[in-house]
Amino acid sequence: MHLREDAQWSLVIPTSMGVRISPAAGQPVHVANQFMLQVTSAESNVGSISSHLGQPVKILTNFVAGSPIAQLIKSDLAGRHMAYEGPEVPQGGAWGYRHQFNIADSGYGNRGARVWNDRAGEVGRTLSAEDFDLDRIFGDEGVRIVHMSGLIAALSPETCRFCLEVARAARRHGTAVSFDLNHRASFWEGREAELREAFTEIAELCTVLVGNEEDFQLALGLQGPEAGGRGLAGKIDGFKGMIGKAHERFGGVEYFTTTLREVVNANEHLWGAILWHDGEFHVAEPRPIGVLDRIGGGDATVGGILYGLLKGWDAERCLRFGWASGALATTVLTDYAVPVDEDQIWTIWNGNARIKR
Repeated sequence: MHLREDAQWSLVIPTSMGVRISPAAGQPVHVANQFMLQVTSAESNVGSISSHLGQPVKILTNFVAGSPIAQLIKSDLAGRHMAYEGPEVPQGGAWGYRHQFNIADSGYGNRGARVWNDRAGEVGRTLSAEDFDLDRIFGDEGVRIVHMSGLIAALSPETCRFCLEVARAARRHGTAVSFDLNHRASFWEGREAELREAFTEIAELCTVLVGNEEDFQLALGLQGPEAGGRGLAGKIDGFKGMIGKAHERFGGVEYFTTTLREVVNANEHLWGAILWHDGEFHVAEPRPIGVLDRIGGGDATVGGILYGLLKGWDAERCLRFGWASGALATTVLTDYAVPVDEDQIWTIWNGNARIKR
């Protein structure tokens, strides 16, 4: 994988920033009277591994002008060692634009997690390539990897065009493109042909493509493999069969990856991951992890893999670091992992939870 050596930014991440509110003490939303508020977006979650480990990361987004939530978001990104760039969009009155709200019950024990997305009036739906000097960002400043997700690409016709322009500019200037398909049926309703065409073009420009077997079928129209066995073993076989077909169609992709999860209960999961590179599958076999909050585990896994690629590691080492980064994210209440150093992540991979003095 060739990455620009002269780049100012290791990662650039287009996203729509918002906030999440969750009940305190593991309570369900409908009976809670105290809530924790945090800044979040799936895509910025990916960047937190690299930003906390010293890599320069920039967020491309937009903000509601004068909004205290926008100021909260800016302060949070700065605290996560992330730069940001994007226009200030006038609110347009009380019924105008706002940042998305994600209302999440983390679950506890045998009560599963529940998430309610409230995205009406979301300012991120107005993201436009015209608001960013992409030739400056990818050309003059330089970017090693740009990471995007299907959640942003499917938000609106405007964001779909935005993601296409970002991917095209990235490749034009020698930047590797990472794309998490992240298919959401509710986002695609009535727009299937438009989004299938756009997602296919982005995938053709990708170096790293993320998604499970269903994502590849629904977002890219690939025919699934013959049904495999049940459980995680079946998911591994199904993903391997799917990637064989995906590589035939998207020959420029150098890395395909997905996470594997089986829920024992809300606080214990079997956690695994797969990474394909250069014709070889690398598998982190599922093993039990403790879960304080499940949201962000998959994003952190991708973030760990991208960090490894930025460091020039081989595929097996990238996968192990990604698996452990995802496991780390499930131990904190934020949607993103905040590693203090690489060693903290490697001790998770090695199964060493002993105290360090």
